[in-house]
Amino acid sequence: MRLLASAGPGAVTPARVAAEAGVHRATAYRLWPDADKLLAEVMAETELPFLRDPVTPVRAWLRGCLRELADDLATPLSRSTTTTLMQTALHDARVATRRDALTDTLRARIDAAQNVAVAEGELVDRQDPDHLVAMLVGPLLYRTTLEAATVDDTLIDHLIDRAFPSPSTTGHKR
Repeated sequence: MRLLASAGPGAVTPARVAAEAGVHRATAYRLWPDADKLLAEVMAETELPFLRDPVTPVRAWLRGCLRELADDLATPLSRSTTTTLMQTALHDARVATRRDALTDTLRARIDAAQNVAVAEGELVDRQDPDHLVAMLVGPLLYRTTLEAATVDDTLIDHLIDRAFPSPSTTGHKR
């Protein structure tokens, strides 16, 4: 992961990993015969620590989660991992499966937050979880990976207001 963050996916080779780990090159080549298999394994180990266990008020919880996600995506390691995952998934079924699992996890976590918000009266109507993920996470990915910029709190608040409109702004009462 350090190699990926510091020098990009091209640096994740068995020889470089062996040197970094202080083991013989033959050990690394036995485990990963080529760089593609090694990179796929690195990507398969990527975890998704965000958006777990929603709490009320959901909007405040979501604001904190999105802030954490945006800050993480702004780091070189996360930016490298994310862009490598997207690129490698185009050509590697194992990585595509991992990408799909990550997006399924995001969808399920956002949907769980939505269910809590509806149950607590913070949100009137449920929305398609796929749309919610696109509305909430998509702009963060765009800003951090394509623009290589940071995400400010104003953008996060705007995303939450659009994705999770409160009953008072939709004309519904609790």
